[in-house]
Amino acid sequence: MNANEILDMMRKNMGSVPAAIEKSVPVDPALIQEHMRSKAFAMPQENAALDEATRTLIYLAAALAGTNRACVQAMSHRLVQMGVPAAKIIETVHITRLAMATKIIGDAEPVFDALACAGK
Repeated sequence: MNANEILDMMRKNMGSVPAAIEKSVPVDPALIQEHMRSKAFAMPQENAALDEATRTLIYLAAALAGTNRACVQAMSHRLVQMGVPAAKIIETVHITRLAMATKIIGDAEPVFDALACAGK
């Protein structure tokens, strides 16, 4: 599949293509092909352990946690197009928020250690 066919497929599946991906094609068409190869590896169409909606919700959570606005937008559009209930999407946001809050507590361990050593 050539780069423009991949873009067309992405538009069909997500409603739009993230601007960075769109802009990459004229400059490096092989990049989008490699991106699709990686997607096929991470999200296989055959013998997949997870259903498409669950995989897309996980992708959304990772994009939120990684602060990748373009992927958040793309996966949000994809989930809506797939007909995933709003409650599942919002719950994914809540779970991601909890994971990130927990990360902050974990990352603050040296702060707690320093305060404990100082007798605070």
